Amino acid sequence: MAADTVPTTEVERDARALHGADDQGGHRIDPAEIAIGVIIGRTSEFFDFFVYAIASVLVFPKLVFPHLDPLTGTLWSFAIFALAFVARPVGTIIFTAIDRAYGRGAKLTIALFLLGGSTAAIAFLPSYQSIGIGAALLLALFRMGQGVALGGSWDGLASLLALNAPENKRGWYAMIPQLGAPLGLIVASLLFMFLISALPAEDFLAWGWRYPFFVAFAINVVALFARLRIVVTPEYAELFENRALQPAPLLDTVRSEWKTIVIGTFAPLASFAMFHMVTVYPLSWVFLFTDETPVRFLMIEAIAAVFGIATIIASGALADRFGRRTVLAATAAAIAAFSGFAPQLLDAGGLGEATFMILGFALLGLSFGQSSGALSSNFQPRHRYTGSAFTSDLAWLFGAGFAPMVALWLSSQFGLIAAGAYLLSGAIGTLVALWLNRELASTIG
Repeated sequence: MAADTVPTTEVERDARALHGADDQGGHRIDPAEIAIGVIIGRTSEFFDFFVYAIASVLVFPKLVFPHLDPLTGTLWSFAIFALAFVARPVGTIIFTAIDRAYGRGAKLTIALFLLGGSTAAIAFLPSYQSIGIGAALLLALFRMGQGVALGGSWDGLASLLALNAPENKRGWYAMIPQLGAPLGLIVASLLFMFLISALPAEDFLAWGWRYPFFVAFAINVVALFARLRIVVTPEYAELFENRALQPAPLLDTVRSEWKTIVIGTFAPLASFAMFHMVTVYPLSWVFLFTDETPVRFLMIEAIAAVFGIATIIASGALADRFGRRTVLAATAAAIAAFSGFAPQLLDAGGLGEATFMILGFALLGLSFGQSSGALSSNFQPRHRYTGSAFTSDLAWLFGAGFAPMVALWLSSQFGLIAAGAYLLSGAIGTLVALWLNRELASTIG
């Protein structure tokens, strides 16, 4: 039995005792548990993500970069935002070694405590007036801590879910992990909306913005126990072993699977570029260049995310009927068309903003719902676990990490049509990757 089939930390033992699992394996496997564990884990991670993203527009430019003009301060804030995506592959390298030495449960415990600790530390961040440039350096350090932790939070449950899916339900099961993104956005947007509405601007900037980061820490603790309940039991450890979802050396994985990793990195570019174009970027544009209030736009964002949930679910049914490759290609083409006219709607008042967000989230849901793990089954069994994690890291880095900063700079210099051109480049990247990879076509088509 692998090292992670027995509890290796007190937290793991508590998680198992809380849910009635003993060391001899008194926990009955329920297939729905995998889906529940995946949704809880992804929602907690994306809530962290969006709390930071919203603060990077509404708070950090004034708190950390008050000596710069609002646009430049926001661009620097987005530069620090991107550091998590740069650090994430480093986290995968570190935590893969921990996984191999001490087991999946120990890795997940350490990673989620690092994520929660980095998030909570941001809540105590001093201002530029207090420590000068040190505020930006601390923010960058904590953001990199979040990124390293996200690299270690990969628990393999999404791959396990996909590989255990019935042949005719692979698209349906593929969309389940993606529900965490709009759910996390809805909660984060509503929480910030409430705080901005309830507090004077001075109080919000002084201390009110810090509360969502404390909430994120609490959610991480709940998610840790929910996920440990699954991954540390002998029954699930056996499933991971039977599906060859065990960590392999990263260099060996890259050497053997580099073609799959490269294609897997670029196949979801349209989806990941779209992800930030309808979540982080429009909030920055509206906040900086229109008279729209953050409260109203955060409400639009939360409502639009509901449409995203609906289309993520629809993507599962469509993929099972027409094939995942067909859905990915069709939505990439639709995103390309969207990029030609939709960004200009952000300058068309409240109705234009709502139209942009709802259409954008509808397309995002269809694309994002099938973008995760499209290549999992292409990896050799011994490299599947590590290869899937590393490919996900690179896809987020190239597809999303710098998207808010690049889109905001382009649109501030050349107009909103330039942001559409950036989105178009992601759609073209996806279409080219799908066309080139015949293996991917045969796997998900």
